[in-house]
Amino acid sequence: MNLILMRRIRILHSFSVVFLYWQASSSDSDPRYANVDERKRKRMLSNRESARRSRVRKQKQLEDLVNETSALQKDNGLLSEKINIATQRYIEMENANNVLRAQAVELTERLRSLNSVLHIVEEVSGFAVDIPEIPDPLMKPCHLPCPIQPIMASVDMFEC
Repeated sequence: MNLILMRRIRILHSFSVVFLYWQASSSDSDPRYANVDERKRKRMLSNRESARRSRVRKQKQLEDLVNETSALQKDNGLLSEKINIATQRYIEMENANNVLRAQAVELTERLRSLNSVLHIVEEVSGFAVDIPEIPDPLMKPCHLPCPIQPIMASVDMFEC
């Protein structure tokens, strides 16, 4: 059965070749078909050229996207690095602030202790001693008895 199928395919192929040859020779002799064949050939060439231009355009778009991706990844890396540096500086400042807060609490306690000694001296000696009120800088930092000097920031502090 397979052999019969193969013979039929060969016969059909032979018939197709003969038919195409006959059509080509008949279209050469008939001027009506010559214009049709010429238009088909021109259309085929135009389609090939259009497809080639499309492939070139797509390749350029792909290259542009790859370049843009690379640039964005580079920018992303730089931004991540700056964020890490800023985070590190924030942690350092937070630690320094914690130390300063602890020192302020300790100094406030020392001042209270000294004021209590002054109260005892005042009671024992009978002399009036001017004992100032102790402000709590942690609770009301805007009501400190001494003026706060502004802290000036420079642009260099924020550059990475």
